[in-house]
Amino acid sequence: MYINGRDCIFCRIVNGATEGYIVFEDDVSMAFLDIRPIFPGHCLIVPKEHYETLIDLPDELIGKIFKNAKLIAHAVEIGLKAEGSFVAINNRISQSVLHLHIHIVPRNRNDGLKGFFWPRNKYKDEKEILEVQSIIRASIEEVIGREKEKSL
Repeated sequence: MYINGRDCIFCRIVNGATEGYIVFEDDVSMAFLDIRPIFPGHCLIVPKEHYETLIDLPDELIGKIFKNAKLIAHAVEIGLKAEGSFVAINNRISQSVLHLHIHIVPRNRNDGLKGFFWPRNKYKDEKEILEVQSIIRASIEEVIGREKEKSL
């Protein structure tokens, strides 16, 4: 997908033109592993339609997208045995891709993150990427199952 003459990597992932390590997809959003994660399991959630910032996101999508952010954060914590998670959005400043994306980063006490000057790392290899992808996908199913049981 080309937006205003610019080629958007996230639109290409959503449209299947570029490979992404997808962990979740529904009718409004997609979540995939960040290829330069702060920690393994660092996911990005993007709306399937191109919106540059949270401010641009239509009100009717906010609840759906953040419900998915909650799901992914829960799954990342369970699957990667993280003590918590960091959930963040940059609007323009520090937004490396001008397509709204929510960062979900697994966190543990004493993990070395201080403030907002965090080093980015690469996965060791594709095997590690695929393992983390599989763990998060399985955890998403677990969280969905738990939510269904609660609603009965």
